Formats: sequence, structure tokens, C-alpha cells
Amino acid sequence: MLSEPWPSGVALPDGVVLNLAGVTGGDANALAANVDLGLAGCEAARISGARHVFLCSSSAVYGRGSAKQRALCENDEPHPANPYGEAKLRMEEVALEWASHPGRPGLTLLRIGNVLGADALIGGVQQGRIVTLDPVPGQPEGPMRSYIGPRSLARVLWRLAELAQAGASLPPVLNIAAPLPVGMAELLETGGISWQWGPDNPAVLARLVLDTTLLEALCPGLAGPGSARALMQELRLEEGPAR
Repeated sequence: MLSEPWPSGVALPDGVVLNLAGVTGGDANALAANVDLGLAGCEAARISGARHVFLCSSSAVYGRGSAKQRALCENDEPHPANPYGEAKLRMEEVALEWASHPGRPGLTLLRIGNVLGADALIGGVQQGRIVTLDPVPGQPEGPMRSYIGPRSLARVLWRLAELAQAGASLPPVLNIAAPLPVGMAELLETGGISWQWGPDNPAVLARLVLDTTLLEALCPGLAGPGSARALMQELRLEEGPAR
């Protein structure tokens, strides 16, 4: 998308563009590409005549807003705690301004929580190395996060695309995660991963939990329950009902 415009003659009348491209690491210049990637998806939707475009954002935009000790809603003010969250928030701002012009496709920014297997905790596990987890005073389960399994994410995205193509009313911002948060220590234990507590870290985010009321109304049950067992089953493609 960044190297050339949308191919001429390739139309998506009433179609949907799902842009999950993004940069997660690097310096400020590298992270700034998130804005370019987001706009490339928007322009692809406009040029192709698509009905709606979904852009991949992140729960990282909320950052220190998680200090409220409650689940974060889409209308809560973002307070990014790191350069990645700041870059994603800038992408959101630019995309929303783009969508404000007449004749543009519908736009939904997907604030996705941790995707099990693509996250730094479980996805970053290296053979033979012990994971070190920041402790949270009074929370034996460790930092609490909103997760979603890879198969559940695919189901949610499929359903959202169906809704968009059918002309359903969709919000400009949507949290994407399972309805129940999970402790990082519980995930490590359930996954049988060797880990240990690290030293006290005053900067630890004790909670970053998403309110998924809107998502559950649009895609009831598709995000999965969010328990550590259900999440690990998805990651390992185990059979049997998730609990």
C-alpha cells in the first residue's frame, strides 16, 4: 500500500477494507509509519469504492488511563504510556479527520487488546529462558490485561466485515478483546511456562482492561470467554469446549 496507489480498475463496490498493518517497534521515525499505513488503508477504501474500512489500533492508546481501576470504554480519553501508544493515537486522529470529509467510506478504529501468541508475554517466550514478570502489590495473578485468542479474533473480524457489508451501523472506535480480563501470571501458569517475579517496578501497569460491551452487542460470544484455559486452548489448537 505504501509503494503505489490502489490498482486502477480494481473496484470493491460495497466491499470492506481490513487493514491490520502496523509497526510495533523501532524509533520514532519507524513508529510514525503507522500513520502512513492507516491512511493507505483509508485511501484504498475510498478509491476502490468500498463501503467501510477497519484500521488496526491498540489498547496501548489508553495507557495510564488504566489507573482508573475500571474497564476502559471507547469514549475514555487516551493517555498513551509509551511511543507505540502515542503513534497509534496519532494514526487514529489522522484517520478520523480523513473520515470526516463528505463521501468517505465508513471508518472503525479497532483498539485491539493483547492477542495471545502475538503478544510480548507468551509470543515472546524463548526456549530455555525463564520469563520475568513485574509484580503488582496485592495482585497474586500479576498485571491484569484484556486478551483475545487468535481464532476468536478471526471470528470477530469476519463478523464485523459481514456487518459492514450489510450496511449495519458501526461505531468509529471499537474495543476488541474477550469480555473477561486475565492475569499474566495465570496465563504463564496455565501455559506451563517457566517464570519468576522480577523486582518491584513502580512503572508497572497493574490493569489495562477493556470494556467490551459494544463488541459483545455486535458479535455476541465470538470473542470467547477470555479465561486462561480457553486462551491457551486456542493458541495450541486443542479440541474441546473452552471454559
